[in-house]
Amino acid sequence: MPERIRTELAEIGEFGLIDYLTKNNETTLATTVLSVGDDAAVIDHFGKQTVVSTDLLLEGIHFDLTYTPLKYLGFKAVAVNVSDICAMMAEPSQITMSVGVSAKFALEALEEFYDGVYEACNHYGVDLVGGDTSSSLTGFIISVTAIGEVVPDRFVTRSGAKVNDLICVSGDLGGAYLGLQLLEREKKIFQEHPTLKPQFGERRHIIRRILKPEARVDIVAWLRDSVILPTAMIDVSDGLSSELLHICKQSACGCVVYEEKIPIHQESADAAHEFGLDPLTCALSGGEDYELLFTIAQSDYEKVKNNLDLTVIGHITEAEEGCKLVTKAGNAHELKAQGWSAFR
Repeated sequence: MPERIRTELAEIGEFGLIDYLTKNNETTLATTVLSVGDDAAVIDHFGKQTVVSTDLLLEGIHFDLTYTPLKYLGFKAVAVNVSDICAMMAEPSQITMSVGVSAKFALEALEEFYDGVYEACNHYGVDLVGGDTSSSLTGFIISVTAIGEVVPDRFVTRSGAKVNDLICVSGDLGGAYLGLQLLEREKKIFQEHPTLKPQFGERRHIIRRILKPEARVDIVAWLRDSVILPTAMIDVSDGLSSELLHICKQSACGCVVYEEKIPIHQESADAAHEFGLDPLTCALSGGEDYELLFTIAQSDYEKVKNNLDLTVIGHITEAEEGCKLVTKAGNAHELKAQGWSAFR
């Protein structure tokens, strides 16, 4: 087996690294006037409003390189930021990518990471227009800023939900959390028994959900084509309960959601039972699904009811009625936020 090449970052320096990582960067959008290579990028959205979001991913907090392929991490870093743009009903257009790396990283490792970045840029139709690189003493640091465009005053916030609106969610929930449990279990076994191979079985769905999530640009496009403008929207990064409570707080309203309506993939349900967990709890409190949670007027129900990738899980109520989860047995319980908390 040939010896793997390792090029130390110190050999090429910061500007050499930037040149190397962006040598094949191509822009495709007319809105990108000036891209990588100057002090700042220039973007012209031709009369549309600009939506901007920034996210930070830290090694040991948001990802573990023990089981996270660098190419998947690059893709995910872009996807989770594109998801924030989608949550505003906007169309993603550009990103900037900044990284801080420790001495353990070789040039080839960063090249693998950027392969994932460029794959995601191509997949979502966005241009990489800038960023920065730095050394880091605390592991791999990733900061992404995503930029999108939207027709004036057609963006959607968290604060527009109205009483009797229907609550909808895309895809299925809880899979990313369960994928994380599986990877953490196999990491622990590997640390205790390094000669054993990981036992992932047929859990492809939940592993992909955590390692390479998808931003739901397809749902935004479908809503736009169907002439549906949600009244409120958020992406599910911290768990369904937390996100729904954000909408209710910002919209000064309550809600009722039904256990039997919450979409859970069969593989997720099977994995939850294997771990001795309740699939519903995983769906309500697990994070990083990056599905879209939104509210619509009841008059739009006929448009969404036949979309198999959307589920109506409840409705908006008056604020004084609180936020409730109705179980399959018909019992109502207070909906609590038990998902991801950055400082807990």
